[in-house]
Amino acid sequence: MYVCIRNIVVNNDRATYCMYMKLTDYFKSCCTGWIWNVPAMFQGSIMENFCKIFGISRIYEMKVNHFRVHEILVCMCKVLTREKKKELWEDNKQAEFVEAAMFQAAERGLVEFLTEILKVNPYLAQIKNKKGQNLFQVAVECRQAEVFNLIHGFNQDNRKACMSMKDGDDNNMLHMMGISSPSSQTNRIRGAALQMQNELQWFKELERMASPEDLEAENDTLDMTPREFFSKNHTELVKEGEKSMKDTATSCTVVGALIVTMMFAVAFTLPTPLKDNSTPPLLYRRAFRVFIIADAISLFTSTTSVVLFLGILTSRYAEDDFLSSLPRKMILGLLTLFLSVAAMVIVFASALFIILPSDTWIALPTTLLAGIPIASFIWMQFPFLVEIFYSTYIRRLFDKKVHVKLNVGKLVR
Repeated sequence: MYVCIRNIVVNNDRATYCMYMKLTDYFKSCCTGWIWNVPAMFQGSIMENFCKIFGISRIYEMKVNHFRVHEILVCMCKVLTREKKKELWEDNKQAEFVEAAMFQAAERGLVEFLTEILKVNPYLAQIKNKKGQNLFQVAVECRQAEVFNLIHGFNQDNRKACMSMKDGDDNNMLHMMGISSPSSQTNRIRGAALQMQNELQWFKELERMASPEDLEAENDTLDMTPREFFSKNHTELVKEGEKSMKDTATSCTVVGALIVTMMFAVAFTLPTPLKDNSTPPLLYRRAFRVFIIADAISLFTSTTSVVLFLGILTSRYAEDDFLSSLPRKMILGLLTLFLSVAAMVIVFASALFIILPSDTWIALPTTLLAGIPIASFIWMQFPFLVEIFYSTYIRRLFDKKVHVKLNVGKLVR
């Protein structure tokens, strides 16, 4: 390189100058490619590790497996059409295999599997297991709402006939609700009270769909109507729900009573500045107004929460109370208790600014520390409050809008 530069400068060599420019461009292209290839070398490993850490790779694999299984299922369903069903059902082992797979799907809530099969052959909705139960009775027994929603694919007459169908023990669809739900479903719901609420929501929905004769039908094993059978098998759950509600209400009542006592005393103990300097009168200070308003809000909301929790403690705890009455009181009680705690913290902060008008370096950090009780309440009790509110006012177990129409002729009860 040095020789090339000397020849260019001293001898004014044109050929050497062209060669030098070509070498320069070559080195530039090599360096540029190397600079861009270094991130590319690490990009694959970095992105791979990033996807593994945040679970993106696992989600992608699950989606790919789901897509492949769905494609296989579509190919399998071609064998289950009405035209090929006779050929398949000539072999009892194959028929038993298909029926067992469908009942397992109903037990586990694999609604997509059942939907694809019933699209090609709606008549498979009439199959029964060894207990004499159909797919929808199994779905009710296992509390699989998405599978049970497929019953809305029947017309109105077939829907009523399916609700009236009985198993080997003369249990209709409502009697299935009397059987306690499996632990795999109840463990997803927090607390015995919400579990009982979920059971009642199921039973009330089935009551609206059933005919009057089904409501009074008795089974062979215990000679009980569906409501009697439901009450008998949910006695322990009602007791557990009552205990959990009372424990929560008792704890919250103690907290609310303490806040009532403190806020009532604070209302008659006005804070004054520690130093007598040229500070304006308390009545004209913004902090004092905030102090009075927050104290009143805390006092009234805490009193309301105590009254609501006392209402929970003195409730009769009937089965239907778990549906809406008790959850509504618990929601209002927790909300008012949260507001009272927040207002109490505001009272404390405003009192600090009144007492220390010129020492804000003390008041501000102390006010920030006063937010710890609010954060603790949100962290521990707010998820429970959200879950109660969602299960009482927002969640809908059953969806009547299904895209699978089950044209199976006329069902016989």
